[in-house]
Amino acid sequence: MYTVKSINKLVKEFSNLPGIGEKSAQRLVFFISRTSKEYGKRLIEAIREVMEKVKYCSVCGSVTESDPCPICQDRTRDKSIICVVEEPWDVFVFEKTGKFRGLYHVLGGAISPTKGMNPQDINIGGLLKRVKTHKIREVILATDPNTDGQATALYIAKLLKGRGISVTRLGMGLPVGGDLEFADEDTLSHALEGRRAM
Repeated sequence: MYTVKSINKLVKEFSNLPGIGEKSAQRLVFFISRTSKEYGKRLIEAIREVMEKVKYCSVCGSVTESDPCPICQDRTRDKSIICVVEEPWDVFVFEKTGKFRGLYHVLGGAISPTKGMNPQDINIGGLLKRVKTHKIREVILATDPNTDGQATALYIAKLLKGRGISVTRLGMGLPVGGDLEFADEDTLSHALEGRRAM
């Protein structure tokens, strides 16, 4: 079988990315092989910048180039409300709506015994510390509307019970079993507005 070593190597690397199978990886590699060297250089530079500059915010856990992140540093945000999400990209989805003006807390996953993810494997401790040391009046649990996300939300709600904090869950509009990253801005806005007590 005819193969090209450099193409196979890049296909293998792209296949390691989440959501990219071998066929998608091949399409990406052949697209790159047909583009200009200038585009290739820009792509390499963009990847290098992400690898060198991007880190996690020591306060909320989101991705940032400065620590704390711009959202945590923003004095115009409502620091009494924390929206708890699973992954950093969920923050970007919420920010695109322009409707939420509070702070975020990124867990870095969800509780999932089948995937070997236990409560101590995600950033629940950081959330409890923030709640304890700051005047928080509401925690919005915006974990994904699937089994793992729901289990995580219930676990956190139980930990926050009796602390004098309103604990809410996103309302209507999000499909059960879906992921926040695939929700459009309008759906997410309605879910935020329709959040309910846990």
